Amino acid sequence: MNNNCLRILFHTFLVGFVGLVFNGCQQNLSVGYVIPTDLTNELRAPAYPLITVDPYFNAWSCTNLLYEDQTRHWTEKAFPLLGVLRVDGEVYRFMGKENLPLKPILPTTKEEKREEDKSSFDQTAIQTSVSVLPTQTIYTFDCGPVKLELIFTSPLLLDDLDLVSRPVSYITYQVYSETGDSHDVQVYFEATPHWAVHSEDQPVDFERIETNGLVLLKTGTVEQPILEKRGDDVRIDWGYFYMAGSEGKGVALNFGDYWNRKEEFLDDGKIDTSPEEELSGNMIEEMTVLAYSHHLGKVTSDKRVGYLMLGYDDIYSVQFFEKNLKAFWTKEGTEDIFQAFKSAVEEYEPIMVRCDAFNRSLMADAEAVGGKKYAELCALAYRQAVSAHKLLLDENGMLLFLSKENNSNGSIGTVDVTYPSSPLFLIYNPELVKGLLNHIFYYSESGRWTKPFAAHDVGTYPIANGQTYGGDMPVEESGNMLILTAAIATVEGKADYAADHWELLTTWVDYLVENGFDPANQLCTDDFAGHFAHNTNLSIKAIMGIASYSKLAAMLGHDEVAEKYLAIAKEMAVNWEKKANDGDHYRLTFDRRGTWSQKYNLVWDKLLGFNIFDPSIAVKEMAYYRTLQNEYGLPLDNRATYTKSDWIMWTATLTGNEDDFNALVDRVYTYANETPSRVPLSDWHDTRSGARVGFKARSVVGGYYLKMLEQKLNDLFPDQ
Repeated sequence: MNNNCLRILFHTFLVGFVGLVFNGCQQNLSVGYVIPTDLTNELRAPAYPLITVDPYFNAWSCTNLLYEDQTRHWTEKAFPLLGVLRVDGEVYRFMGKENLPLKPILPTTKEEKREEDKSSFDQTAIQTSVSVLPTQTIYTFDCGPVKLELIFTSPLLLDDLDLVSRPVSYITYQVYSETGDSHDVQVYFEATPHWAVHSEDQPVDFERIETNGLVLLKTGTVEQPILEKRGDDVRIDWGYFYMAGSEGKGVALNFGDYWNRKEEFLDDGKIDTSPEEELSGNMIEEMTVLAYSHHLGKVTSDKRVGYLMLGYDDIYSVQFFEKNLKAFWTKEGTEDIFQAFKSAVEEYEPIMVRCDAFNRSLMADAEAVGGKKYAELCALAYRQAVSAHKLLLDENGMLLFLSKENNSNGSIGTVDVTYPSSPLFLIYNPELVKGLLNHIFYYSESGRWTKPFAAHDVGTYPIANGQTYGGDMPVEESGNMLILTAAIATVEGKADYAADHWELLTTWVDYLVENGFDPANQLCTDDFAGHFAHNTNLSIKAIMGIASYSKLAAMLGHDEVAEKYLAIAKEMAVNWEKKANDGDHYRLTFDRRGTWSQKYNLVWDKLLGFNIFDPSIAVKEMAYYRTLQNEYGLPLDNRATYTKSDWIMWTATLTGNEDDFNALVDRVYTYANETPSRVPLSDWHDTRSGARVGFKARSVVGGYYLKMLEQKLNDLFPDQ
């Protein structure tokens, strides 16, 4: 029985299993649906994804233990979340770390004397495990005599665009007594307005809302400067952050000053829901918190379950060529945040069942093609890759899936960031790949971009009014657009999308024919290394771009055109081998002997069925690469010891040999598992120290899925 048959059997079993689980949960609503926690990931993540919706609504734990530090936005600014379990009157902090201000002794005096507040949650739980799954991060704790399972869910299921876009994430808590003894248990969560400000000195306001059986705590800046900020190291300061939960049944939500809510929970195991006389909007002088408590009652061996939701309504998400656009989930402004929360509650159980099924399916598929370590890396990369984008429709209904270049300049819709991230989206929803390309086609076809090659970006996030990056990447971006258009056509089995943009694709391919084989002194995607000419890997991209155009022409019935461009690509491939050959490997640049580089662009020759390069080229390169690896991976090229982990994952697939793949991927796993750089996974690290050189939280880790894309294409075209 082959692997494909095994996967089909597994999926058949899984669908049946999910149905049984869901039916069971429907019959056991008295304790709530219990999320399975048996699926694990042994990888120690550089940072653990908690809330991952988009580039702004995004929070991580950057420590091994959830209670060692405050939770943080990917920019490393604090987005505080605090979690405490109270068991028989004893409290255990399981999430976050208090940044306690000093409490005034004589608040009426001008020079206030201050003392430490007694309401801090000093005692911590004991964290016993943490696992990053594609859509969930699962923690387990010992809290005295009871066990706590804490599950963060961002249901980024790529076949459901409404769900991908919905700006709501869940925090589920499941508590039980392993011995079966009865214990009185309450849980407390707390957030601060940091989630809705760029900086702490911005005044904020508050509103408590009751609707649809929910209580929502709302906070945001007083100023509300909608779409007035753009850049890289930027947090959103317009729109509103929400903490939400179902009212009644022991659940309480309210605002309060930094001390009172904690003291109430310490003393009584619940918070007061009476309206506060006055709330401070000055976060520096006196912090107001958003607080949630739930009295779970007597807990025994049956798991008692509850959840709260965090959400963000950004009102307007992106400015696209002078038009302010709302997020996809709003259905062009016809749905509001209250409907989003209502749907999130109504769909809670089926969403959790779907997320669990997807986690299992993805990790099983990844392990089948690349092994356990590969599967665990893919799980870590999933939410990071997806949440670095914003999903929208323009005023004409065109789908836009716009990336933010997190920590690499803040550009929006960058083509050479789309290119490495694309394997993930080609596997799970090629419509999203169109959403990654549509703005670039529009930019040229509207007449706003008039150069004979593709643009690099359309602005600086969240303002997409035209390219702001200072240097063009003519061969790089034109090649990327052609290759990805061909990849869409291959996955879909039709070239309709290419037909819609044929004139522009023709302009770009002719640019590559004229300028692509021996590129001039220009930038490529690895622009941190600077300009350089005669780049052999960039030349491969141009050849792949020309072959892609030929493939598309053939699919559209333009046979003479297809033959013409295929002949050009084949001739270039032959000349490339002669000109780049350096004996036991191939050069970094055509004109420099003794140089080398990863030829990751070569993967498309096999994936898209071109087969215009001699297979011995990949075999020779791989043998040479394996002599050059350092402890934390294969360097990008001979110029430095740093690397790009996304490109290693592509390079690892070149030969189709399992041993070659594992030899390269295992060291990427070691890097992720051991790096001292505790930030959302960096794709640019040093192969000797394992430390981050630059970049973090970028979407390019979607490129880790290249091996899975290869399997998908092999399944579609077994004779290719």
